Formats: sequence, structure tokens, C-alpha cells
Amino acid sequence: MLKPDTVLKPETVLKIAAFTPDTADADGGNPAGVVFADSWPTEAGMLAVAKAVGYSETAFAVPDQGGAAGGWRVRYFAPRQEVPFCGHATIALGAALGARVGAGVYDLTLNAGRITVEAIPEGDGWAAALTSPPTWTRLPPADYVRRVLEEFGLTDADLDPHLPVRLIHAGANHLVVALKDRRRLSQLGYAFARGAALQAEQSLATFIFVTAESRTRFHARNPFAIGGVYEDPATGAAAAALAGYLRDIRWLEEGAIQVVQGEDMGRPSLIHASFGPEPGSPIRISGLTAPIR
Repeated sequence: MLKPDTVLKPETVLKIAAFTPDTADADGGNPAGVVFADSWPTEAGMLAVAKAVGYSETAFAVPDQGGAAGGWRVRYFAPRQEVPFCGHATIALGAALGARVGAGVYDLTLNAGRITVEAIPEGDGWAAALTSPPTWTRLPPADYVRRVLEEFGLTDADLDPHLPVRLIHAGANHLVVALKDRRRLSQLGYAFARGAALQAEQSLATFIFVTAESRTRFHARNPFAIGGVYEDPATGAAAAALAGYLRDIRWLEEGAIQVVQGEDMGRPSLIHASFGPEPGSPIRISGLTAPIR
């Protein structure tokens, strides 16, 4: 385990792809770093580790002295900043805990709340499932939506009228924008600095652009400029927020959805989300993982 102020070495960071198509395909899913420590490195040190690793997030975990026995205190760092919650890094952490400790459900204490992650044996590897923080859905400012659409070269005619633009949350904030045409989704681009500024304006983690293939299967793209990453190939926190949003607008009041992401980046990813009918209740997010050698 790392000690405070430990200098980053490659062997201190476990590298795991989360939400992969299978447990041997590290070319799919979203890479995450996982660091186990006896006690916290400095914030500057954790940020330096995350920047050096270069993934959209690295999860840092220390034994939770104030929580449940066997629980972990977890913080997440992107290359530019700390983030309150990261789904794919939590799934990677679940796989790492499975390999380190064994199958089971682990209590995690975040900066603002508690969740669980389950390590699940899958063939020769690991799957994992997390229970998200609570969800909410809110109406964004109309002028803000207009400026986001302009940045991505979209108009109202591109939008799916059945899935309104909303601010959504499941441990982190996102703006969901649903498009009618899968091809239009594949064509999206934006200016990095302006995208980061727009996300900072509403304290967003990502924009989540989606098209609905069916009532339960969605294609998604997630720009993460505020964290220093142009686009995420799999975003578990956004998928949880999306599921909560679908429940709030009564697209699907309970059940399960699949989110296909990363296709347009050449890193295909598959996220499963399931949820009950109670508004705001946590979402179960699950997927496969693969070690990155």
C-alpha cells in the first residue's frame, strides 16, 4: 500500500478496464486506476498520480476507520480535479477488491455519502455492481441549454421530443441531451476549453448525449472536458443518473436498461442499470471488467 507522500511508481496503480464487452477485452470499456493505501497521500499527490496515469479517473481507497468493518473510504481524482463520484472507477475498484479480498459486497464511504460495490466472479475474471447515490432530475436554464446545443452544432430539430433536456444526478451532475438520430450522435464534436467552461457553469461531471434504440437500450457519448478528458468511453455515474431520469419522466418507471457507449471512440462498452419504482432511490449499475497489462 502507498504511504503518505509516496512517489508514484507504475506498480502502485492497478489498471483495470470497466464495462468491457467481456472479461478478456481490455481494449473495450473505460480504463481506471485503483490505488490502495494505508492512509491518505496528499491531495496534490493523488492529483499527480491521476494525471500521470492519464485515465479519466483513478480511485484511491483506504480502510474506513469510522465505517463498517471491512469498508473503504474512497476518493476519485481526474487529471485536473477531484470528482465526487465515478461509476467506472468504482466498478474497477470492485474488481480489484474481488481479486484482493474475495467475492462479496463492500461498503464504500465517499466524500458525500455511502454506497456499496459488489465483486462478482465471472469466468476467469471479475464483474462488479455498485449501488449509486440517490438520484434527481431538474429543469436546466433555457439559455444554458441553447448555448450547449450551439457548442455541439445542434438545433431543436435534432432533439428527441420524448426525452427532454434535463439536469440529472446520481452522485455527480450531468446534462442529458437526447437526439433522434444515431448517426447525428456519432458526428458530435466541440471545442475543449468552451466545453469545460460550460460544464463548470452548472457543476457538471459530463454531458450525456443519447439516442434511444428501444425503450431499454441506449447509445451514449459523454464529454468530460472539465476533468481533462475529451470523452469517456463508459460512464457509470452518468448511466445511473440516466436511469433515474427515465424513471422521473416515466419513460420506464422500474426495470432495467442497457447503455452502449464508446462505439464512436473504438472502445465499445456496455453498462447495465436496474432500478425500482421509488423516486430518487439508488440505481444498481453493473458490468464486466478486464485487467490492463
